[in-house]
Amino acid sequence: MSERHTTARAWSLPDEAATGLLARRVAGALQGEGLVIYLDGPLGAGKTSFARALLAACGVGERIKSPTYSLVEGYAAQGRPAWHLDLYRIADPGELEWLGLDALAEPAALVLVEWPERGAGALPAADLQLQMSYAGSGRHALLRACTARGERLFEQLS
Repeated sequence: MSERHTTARAWSLPDEAATGLLARRVAGALQGEGLVIYLDGPLGAGKTSFARALLAACGVGERIKSPTYSLVEGYAAQGRPAWHLDLYRIADPGELEWLGLDALAEPAALVLVEWPERGAGALPAADLQLQMSYAGSGRHALLRACTARGERLFEQLS
């Protein structure tokens, strides 16, 4: 039986700049390791803003596009592959077969998945889960470690 990790931390994100700051902190804690982050929350909660800021902080110099229509966008980030998925338009995880998601399992890859519940069973397990929600005119974020890799990132954030 695998060990369950429960380290979690909450952040108040009053504006997009605060979301970007959190993303830069996470990027700074990566330490060259790959990581799978599930981005949960309602439409407009800041998932794509976080993903864009994280990828930019990891050295992606090109335009970071939203994968809303393409479903997946790939980048090179700090010498490793980075993938940003938006599964909002997926009705069944079986629809992901044609995307060639095998590359997501590479240990050095940075994988960011919006709407991960729509890809259940077809995605690598999350190291971190970021739950974003509305909080007045701002946002609230809860970052939770799900694996030992996620726990190591938390140690770097402290």
